[in-house]
Amino acid sequence: MNYLILMMGGKGTRLGADRPKQYIEIDGIPIFAYILKSYNQVECIDEIVIVSNEIWIDYVEKWTSMIQIDKPISIVAGGKTRSHSVYNGLNAISNKATDDDIVLLHDATHPYVDEKGTIEVIEAIKEYGGATLGAYQYDTVYRMNEKGFITDVIPRQELVAGASPEGFKFGEIFPIYDAADDEELEQMTSGGALALEHGIKMKTIEANIINLKITYPNDLEIFKKTIHSYFFE
Repeated sequence: MNYLILMMGGKGTRLGADRPKQYIEIDGIPIFAYILKSYNQVECIDEIVIVSNEIWIDYVEKWTSMIQIDKPISIVAGGKTRSHSVYNGLNAISNKATDDDIVLLHDATHPYVDEKGTIEVIEAIKEYGGATLGAYQYDTVYRMNEKGFITDVIPRQELVAGASPEGFKFGEIFPIYDAADDEELEQMTSGGALALEHGIKMKTIEANIINLKITYPNDLEIFKKTIHSYFFE
């Protein structure tokens, strides 16, 4: 079984909108629904878990019903941090997932679905235990100091920007989250970071789609201009 956990429990305060970014409607449809509809068409995904901001669960249930998802789907409330939310998503399938099942985490702030990359991530997880889509760096990359001055050049072949999804074998990642205390969960910003801390190898798969992350208003404007011409045709 391949499970997709759609992470959308955050508050999105940096965007400055009247609602969390994942629930912003573009052409009458919330951003998360575009992602959900696309994953519904990815054959290798067997089941979907949505981790929602708690106060938006009714809204999510309404839209999930409206877009008629064919795959088994469940909705759970997020936690106080992203890692707590991941744990809630993993816990939602803990009574049925087997150790060799694959679990993918897709952050709804990445408003795209890279089907080819997702398939490659799943295959890499089977071999290595963990994998993530990543945006490779092709421009010169610098390190700068606290005053904004360049101090040196970083070899770009050593760098990759994290993308969605990242994933793991359930039997390896769930015990880590289950045993982690609040301090460890609060410090880790991604499943990959927690996995690396516990010796799980993370293979990078080059993303075949622009690694847009909606964080600030300019990101949202770029997405609005390209949503139907590039991301969701």
